[in-house]
Amino acid sequence: MSWLPDSISLFTAYGLIATSLLTSLITAGLGIGGGLLLLGVMAVLVPSAALIPLHGVVQLGSNIGRTALLWRFIQWQTVLPFTVGAVLGSALGGSVVRELPESWLYASLSGFILYAVWGKWPTLSASTQRAGLWLGGLTLSFLSMFIGATGPLVTALLKTQQMPRQPHMATFSASMSLQHGVKIAAFGFLGFQFLPWLGLLAAMIASGFIGTWLGQRWLSGRADVSFHRGLNWLLSALALQLLWRAISTEF
Repeated sequence: MSWLPDSISLFTAYGLIATSLLTSLITAGLGIGGGLLLLGVMAVLVPSAALIPLHGVVQLGSNIGRTALLWRFIQWQTVLPFTVGAVLGSALGGSVVRELPESWLYASLSGFILYAVWGKWPTLSASTQRAGLWLGGLTLSFLSMFIGATGPLVTALLKTQQMPRQPHMATFSASMSLQHGVKIAAFGFLGFQFLPWLGLLAAMIASGFIGTWLGQRWLSGRADVSFHRGLNWLLSALALQLLWRAISTEF
C-alpha cells in the first residue's frame, strides 16, 4: 500500500488504527492510561527504531485537540518553564537514545509499564515544583525519549500546583503537546524519516479523535473495578512480552 511503509502490513495498519481509537476512547471516557496501552501495543507491532517518535506524533495529535478546546484555562506561568526544561531534556535524551541497544529499549519500556501499573507515583512538594518546573520538564522529557508515555509523571508534577480541574487539564494538555512536539523535532534532527509514516499517522490521529468523541459521549464516568483490573493485567502481559523480546534480542 502506497500510504504505508514497507515494514507495516495492511492488517497491522488496521490494527494500529483500531488501537488508537480504542485507547483514545478509554482515556476520554474512563480517565485512565490509554496512552500507556497504545505504547504497549505499538511496541509489539512497530519496529523499535520507529516506536517512540511515532507514538509521540499520535499523542501530539490527541493532546493538541484538548489544548485547543481548553486554551483559555492554560496556566502559562507553569507551561513555559516546563517547556524550557523539555527542550534541554529532549536534546540530552536524543544524544543518548541513538546509542541505546534495542534490547535496552524493550527492557526499559517493560519496566516502565509494570511500574506504571503496579507502582506508586512519587508525591512532590508544591514549593519544590514552583521553583523547579524547568527541572521537571528536563527530567521527564529526557525519559520520554526512551519510554514515551510520561503522562502519569507529568500529572504528578502538575498536581503540586493545586490548580482547579479545567486549568489543570488545559495546562497538562499544553505541556504534553509541547513535550511531544519538542521530542518529535529532536527525532527529526537525529534523522528519523517521518514521511513514509504520514498516511498511517494521519489515520491513527483521525481514529483517535473519533475515539475521544465516543468516550466522552458514551463511557464517561462508567469505569469499574473489574475494568481497571483487566486493563492492568493486559498491560502487564504486554510488558512481559516486551521483556521476553529484550531477552531474545540480547541473547
